[in-house]
Amino acid sequence: MASQRILGIDPGLRITGFGVIEAIDGKLSYVTSGVIKTASAKKTEEGESEKEALPERLKVILDGLFEVIATYQPTQMAIEKVFVNVNPQSTLLLGQARGAAISAAVIRQLPVAEYTALQVKQAVVGNGHAQKEQVQEMVKRLLKLPATPSPDSADALACAICHAHGGQGLGAMATTGFRVRNGRLI
Repeated sequence: MASQRILGIDPGLRITGFGVIEAIDGKLSYVTSGVIKTASAKKTEEGESEKEALPERLKVILDGLFEVIATYQPTQMAIEKVFVNVNPQSTLLLGQARGAAISAAVIRQLPVAEYTALQVKQAVVGNGHAQKEQVQEMVKRLLKLPATPSPDSADALACAICHAHGGQGLGAMATTGFRVRNGRLI
């Protein structure tokens, strides 16, 4: 009986989603999910909001994931790759949050798999350009959840599901030995 416990991560500097699933002989079951929030604004003495400095925010992500790993004992981690944003500064910050998440896994000696958002959506919904609501609904159905997970938790669970399906899932096509471009064999 092949069993794996997968921690999925949807990295974000403000909110990092996580989800843990169990995959036993191709059957998936929900273990837990949630978010790690870092951007809770602090009030200064003058009453103005002040965001946490970047190093403290990265530490919150690292510590939060250490706690998730210690509590739920995943055997591997799947994380979404960073896409290039219109704003290069946002992309760099997201990359640092992603680095903190990968560091947590590596320090705890978990193998890490990386998937693009397109791969995750393709594996879970069957459409690489699916909307967030579609991902949430399919995660709910695939894991037989009683309620719809939050967008960040759903994305993390979707990443774990994608990994459980070998990066293939519902949208997989048997293309071994062939190249596919725009849905056509070439």
